[in-house]
Amino acid sequence: MQSAHHLLTTASHLSVTGRWALVAMLVVGGLGVVGLLVAVGRMRLRALAVVAAATVAGAAGIAVTVWAAYRPLPLQLSAWDCVAVVAALLGILAAVAVLARGPRPGRVIVAALAAAAVCVSAAGVVNRDTGSFPTLGAAVGHRPPPTVHVVDFAAVPGPQPRVQSGWPTSRVWQPPVRRTADGVLTHVVIPGPASGFSARPALVYLPPAYLDSPRAVLPVLVLVAGNPGSPDDWLGNGLADSVTAFAAAHDGLAPVVVVPDALGAQDAEPLCLDSHLGNVDTYLAVDVPAWIGQNLQVDTDPRAWAIGGYSYGGTCSIQLSANHPGVYPTFLDISGQDEPSLGDHPGTVAATFGGDEVAFAAVNARDVLARRGLPGVAGVFVAGADDEEYRPQQRRMYAAAHAAGLDVRYYELPGGHTGQVWAPALAGELDWLARRTGLLA
Repeated sequence: MQSAHHLLTTASHLSVTGRWALVAMLVVGGLGVVGLLVAVGRMRLRALAVVAAATVAGAAGIAVTVWAAYRPLPLQLSAWDCVAVVAALLGILAAVAVLARGPRPGRVIVAALAAAAVCVSAAGVVNRDTGSFPTLGAAVGHRPPPTVHVVDFAAVPGPQPRVQSGWPTSRVWQPPVRRTADGVLTHVVIPGPASGFSARPALVYLPPAYLDSPRAVLPVLVLVAGNPGSPDDWLGNGLADSVTAFAAAHDGLAPVVVVPDALGAQDAEPLCLDSHLGNVDTYLAVDVPAWIGQNLQVDTDPRAWAIGGYSYGGTCSIQLSANHPGVYPTFLDISGQDEPSLGDHPGTVAATFGGDEVAFAAVNARDVLARRGLPGVAGVFVAGADDEEYRPQQRRMYAAAHAAGLDVRYYELPGGHTGQVWAPALAGELDWLARRTGLLA
């Protein structure tokens, strides 16, 4: 049983986005196409035409549905992705056509297996570009246990009378003889008394130095996930591995990381504003910091606080720093937009402020940067080199921040609008964030 469990765990970690995975999926897809051709046999030309027409109509219907539900699209599909989707639809309809021809068990079984093979191959091709499911375990809905222990929030040690604090923390930190080996993850609902925002449970990471006695007084990193999504999506985008490795390399020191829910539901899109869609800005700028200060023993100096995120969360990070520089003077904007958006500017302004452009411009980060400088604010913009939708927007935001006199950097990483960019961006900037927030010298 133990060896079987080990085998399953190993299999769950297999990458489904690598080169060999792509080759395997293309082979499976090719075999599926051959199987469909065998199953279809000498199907009449009229039937084939109906299948082709239904495929085109189905593809168009899916495209319209996705566009209506998820504008701006959270990913960019390549031409090969579109071919894969059409192939999958064609395979399904061909299998249905074979079934409709009559009870021929052999052909039906071959058609069903072949259609499944084509669909799996198509999903793999699309997933390679989106990075939604990096491993086999993620693809089948099995998330391996986090590399960090998960505990109930009630089990987290409360305030400690003995602490070590200083700027930077690393200069005064003396790890106890009996050190805590690992940090912990926990979930807790952060209420919204000021905003009225109803959030799902937040994810909190507490590093070893927070759990030690005496405790290190640590900086705070607030991270926001993308849309659609949830706070736990950061676990699939490198959070646990990054902070664990960082803490191990710095005697248990790492930021206290809080990942609040900035959506309210998996596919909601309230934007990081106070608007008709909800008071997410107040939630992140008032409620979340207040809760952290009351429930976690952290550094309360604003210089020790940073906010970051990817995609929707990246947009939130620059929104919060621009509008609340005294709360979040440091930001990490990964693959964000050049303004909060529901897909188009007029529609966004109409939904958020009833069409009031002045009200929107009053809180839109790019407009805020054009009106005034933000002394003491620093940040980093990161984009995927292949991200044709968000990369130009990141460049515009970097230009606006630079023109406003902010201490900012911009660079690109290989990949598109996926976790293949977001995970290394976080890992690569933890050292800068730690120095910026007074953790390291």
